[in-house]
Amino acid sequence: MKTLLRIGLLHAFLVTGAAPVLFAQSKGRLEGRINDGQHRLLASTTVTLIGLSGMFASKITYTDSSGRFSFEEIPDGLFSCMITRTGYQSITRESIAFTPTSDTINLGDLTMTPSGKILTEITVSARSPTIRNGPDKKVFSVNQSLVSIGGSAADLLQNVPTLQVDASGNVSLRGASGLIVLVDGKRSVIGGGTVAQVLQSIPASSIDRVEIITSPSAKYDAEGQALVNIVLKKNTAAGLNSAVAITGGTRDNYNAAASISYQDKRINWYGNYSYQRRNTYSNGFQNMTYLLSPGPAYYSDETFPSTTITNLHSVKAGLDYTLSARDGLGVSGVYNASSTVRNEWLTVNNLTAAHLPAQLSTRHNGTTGNGNSYELTIDYTHTFSRPQRELTFDLDYSHGSTNNLQLYNTFIYNIDGKTVDSTAVLKDSKMWRSRNYNVQLDYTTPVGKAGHLETGYRSQISVADNEQWDYNLEQTSGKYDPDYSLINFFKSTSGVHAVYITFRQQIKTFTFQLGIRGELGRFNAHLQSFDSSGQLVVQPIKINTRGLYPSLLLTRRLDGGRQVQLSYSRRVLRPTPYELNPFFDVSDPVNYDVGNPRLLPESIHSVELTYTHTWPTASLTSGAYFTQVNDVIKHVQTTPVNDVTFTVAQNLKRAINTGLEFIGNFHPVKAWDFTANVNVFARINDGDSALGISATRGVSWNANLTNNLTLTRNLTLQVRADYKAADLIIQDRYRPVYSIDAAAKYDLWHKKASLSLNGRDIFNIRKPSFLRVSDALLLDWQRVTYSARFSLTFSYHFGKNIAGAKSRTTRQEQQDVRIENR
Repeated sequence: MKTLLRIGLLHAFLVTGAAPVLFAQSKGRLEGRINDGQHRLLASTTVTLIGLSGMFASKITYTDSSGRFSFEEIPDGLFSCMITRTGYQSITRESIAFTPTSDTINLGDLTMTPSGKILTEITVSARSPTIRNGPDKKVFSVNQSLVSIGGSAADLLQNVPTLQVDASGNVSLRGASGLIVLVDGKRSVIGGGTVAQVLQSIPASSIDRVEIITSPSAKYDAEGQALVNIVLKKNTAAGLNSAVAITGGTRDNYNAAASISYQDKRINWYGNYSYQRRNTYSNGFQNMTYLLSPGPAYYSDETFPSTTITNLHSVKAGLDYTLSARDGLGVSGVYNASSTVRNEWLTVNNLTAAHLPAQLSTRHNGTTGNGNSYELTIDYTHTFSRPQRELTFDLDYSHGSTNNLQLYNTFIYNIDGKTVDSTAVLKDSKMWRSRNYNVQLDYTTPVGKAGHLETGYRSQISVADNEQWDYNLEQTSGKYDPDYSLINFFKSTSGVHAVYITFRQQIKTFTFQLGIRGELGRFNAHLQSFDSSGQLVVQPIKINTRGLYPSLLLTRRLDGGRQVQLSYSRRVLRPTPYELNPFFDVSDPVNYDVGNPRLLPESIHSVELTYTHTWPTASLTSGAYFTQVNDVIKHVQTTPVNDVTFTVAQNLKRAINTGLEFIGNFHPVKAWDFTANVNVFARINDGDSALGISATRGVSWNANLTNNLTLTRNLTLQVRADYKAADLIIQDRYRPVYSIDAAAKYDLWHKKASLSLNGRDIFNIRKPSFLRVSDALLLDWQRVTYSARFSLTFSYHFGKNIAGAKSRTTRQEQQDVRIENR
């Protein structure tokens, strides 16, 4: 904690004293509000500030939900302001002069007129901001992530500051897990809804931005420590537009994507298709030492090279229709299909304390699987005559299914130093089905001159059916006999019903937002299995949650492009069906995963203090955070039994995660900009003597640096380096891990096309590993996973805007309201 105290003092020094030395101070501010002349305020409109002296890098911002925009820290000089929106005539304000006596220049209410002519393409060479701070989120623009081109969402999230993605595809934020990953505000059912499967299924090229919501307001579901919302690209250009992209990578990895859209005054339809063929190679080891082993095996050394070939198809289509000047209807559908072939070759050497053979074996795990999912969505929006008053209705239905057949072929060839010939074959078949229903109604209205009220209701129901069938091969007859010790059927129904209300008020430079969400959750499951006599038995599992989840957000805007924000939220994390199912996953012959039907939900309290400072050529976002999780769910490895360990989900009393974070974006010269992120955090985890778990404390940190270089007019280069220091989590002592990615992009044919070459972990140094320590066991683990180390992508887009078309940019606030958690 002393280390954190020193860093805290450094943080205070930077944000209050050192920063003014690094950058010249200025108090110039430009603001205004955009409308369409029909009592509608235009959100997400592009506003560009251009310096006429040539010494000022152009800046771009976007109007918020109330149509307002502002630029901070404008130096002395002459500027012009350009306002553009597809389907409208642009507005330009020339000769805006800032002098030493200037403070704030207000352009007032600006009215945009729908265009009656064919719109010509306008190219703004300024680079869009890498990070933008919303009222309760950080928004990262990912269109500049060259190292992710041709990859998946998992590759892209590795390049988002504050996020880390491990070898298994799990996402953590500032050292904390328990995140909820959303796609367009919804939890996906791709691949059973697991985060790793979802991230691998989304092409990076289809992502518009990533939103990190560390202290969600009451309008968000109360599930999870924090939210990561992946917002996919959607047509915002009028007329007929289309794009194609083809990627080829090493190890026979291929991607292809195509999209087409058409938009006129009242209708917008769009569709896209993507295909991915991913060939992933993985290799590693886990070496175990059984400290209390009563049997002959004292050491167990295992290696597990594998190859996985996955084919993914995704189709999305939608239609937006303007029913009237104040009513809009949207209908969309998504379909995903996948197939997987995985082969894993395990070598397991069990040795005595004298390093002599106790049992030597090999095992082949062969898996074939397929899955599909689809989702249907209907959206309705009504805008009232009073500005900012709106009613939205959302209805969703989704269905997902997966089927996996696994063959575990174990060959034992040596016992106690003697040659043997023993073969065992286990066939494991798993089937998963899920249906999800969601209905949501939201209403927003202004209160007074500067107040805003949001309220809504949401109900979601999920029905899941999991079946597992296991058979052992009878060597003599060649038939498979049922293994009733593993066969089980897990059926569950869960529902969460919620109401919320949020009030926001602005008083000069001070804004406060107070919200409360009430949720009633029900989880009912029936586990069917066979007892030792072969009789079918039923075990009911129930978890009910109810609670009020308050949130508070206080914001103070200071002069000189500075802002301070304090937030608090209470949240919950419910155990997943996988964590509740008490039956074994036997894919690893020396370590079985098993759920725990007695798990309790986590109760989460989070506090965060954030400071932001913006200069003409730089920005700094820094913060201090504290999160306490009660009844935290951890996966604990137990004492070995017959040379096999069990990893069981358990509740521990408490876990605390606290730290400091710095995110800086710098543009020192026209041809170079870079983003740096440093996060230092401390963990405090309570122990449990009954589980053999000792309390742990530790400090760790991570950092990343992304450099963007414009070498020529058409050639850009990106180099990214990241480092994750040693860390201590319950039983596991993680070793440092680091890597370097690089990419180059060349634009062709007036930027209608581009050719990109990128390399991930180009020096092959990203090797996650840890040492697990307990009274009964030492486990040394390492794994390396990669698909395409290098890839080449060609993309091409074309389109033409038409007269009078009205752009349909999805409002930021509307998308926030529809955040849901399945």
